[in-house]
Amino acid sequence: MQHPHTLTATNMREINRSAILEFIRRESPVSRSKIAQRLQVSLPTVMRILDELMMEGLVRNMETTEWTGGRRRTLVEFNAEEHIVIGIDLGGTKMFGAAADLGGKIITEFNLPRHGTSGEKSIQSLVELIRKLLDSPELEGLNIRGIGIGAPGVTHHEEGIVTWAPSLEWRDYPLKEKLEEHFNLPISVDNDVNLAALGELWFGAGQNTRNMALISVGTGIGTGIIIDGALYRGSNEASGEVGYIIPGREFLGRRYETFGALESIASGAGIAERAVEELRGKGEDSQLQELTAHQVFEAMRRGEEWARPIIESTIDYLAIAVANISAILDLELIILGGGVARSADLLIEPILTRLDGVLPIQPRLVASELGRRAAVMGAIVNVLHKTGDFFVVRKLS
Repeated sequence: MQHPHTLTATNMREINRSAILEFIRRESPVSRSKIAQRLQVSLPTVMRILDELMMEGLVRNMETTEWTGGRRRTLVEFNAEEHIVIGIDLGGTKMFGAAADLGGKIITEFNLPRHGTSGEKSIQSLVELIRKLLDSPELEGLNIRGIGIGAPGVTHHEEGIVTWAPSLEWRDYPLKEKLEEHFNLPISVDNDVNLAALGELWFGAGQNTRNMALISVGTGIGTGIIIDGALYRGSNEASGEVGYIIPGREFLGRRYETFGALESIASGAGIAERAVEELRGKGEDSQLQELTAHQVFEAMRRGEEWARPIIESTIDYLAIAVANISAILDLELIILGGGVARSADLLIEPILTRLDGVLPIQPRLVASELGRRAAVMGAIVNVLHKTGDFFVVRKLS
């Protein structure tokens, strides 16, 4: 039996520090007295923690002051611009990287579409992309706080080991260790959809929520789950692997060695594969091998009848996933992201229509606001948390 943890004085200071930094990030500019009042922390504690945060350059004094009838109060603000995070969304078929400040402003970005690598070749492409970002002239003179990587598969975030990423052919791959051979910077490795959920929580559609999920429909299907403002990872760090949801009894009794039952039919790869089968013998087979899910959705928009049953069944299967997640977790918000979310206008309303009356509470379902940048934005959050001993605290009722 695992015993409950106790808090040391250091832990308490880190909890207060996390709360103060997050309050400043969200409420800047703000006075010291307002921080103390709103967070119910003593003013000397606020002053002491602010001194630490200023020494790290995370917070700075403003020249402007606030006056409410007594003496003027100097305001403080979150110093986002001077700290840069390199974020990489290491997709199964695409690689996207960006350098952004702690406020979510993109400084520079690069995209590697259809990188087509696996095994050790993928790490070579990844290192080249990171170096390209670090060598950008726009970053000269700025503090590089760390590198955050989102990997497409089950990932042990503390060790930085990718347990299983079928699209990259990685099993128990020590990604963090490999990158530390090339870069002398703090490196965090996490599941890509977990990072995308963090990105939406801080900078996108999930702001001002504490319980939400992001369903990413791309090469595969995964979900990042936020409970009480923090990632829920599960006992094996495999929470949110909704690509393995069984969408019907006909999917039982099979082995799924790479992709799960749901993603084999409703992911971008699954949609494209079903379209190829539908069109085989009706055109040039060489062209069919280049077919993408996006093209299937575009065919649906043009009214091409062959695309309709593929998209309609995809909507059915995604509705099942949304219903299961909503029924189990009762979230404030579910966000649809990933490459397939570019066609969210063809998905969200039909999904909600199918769920009308099915659930006791209709879920709130919206499209991602950050798009392909979501995981990169989440890398900012992850690196800041991991380099700053960040706490999220919940009081039990």
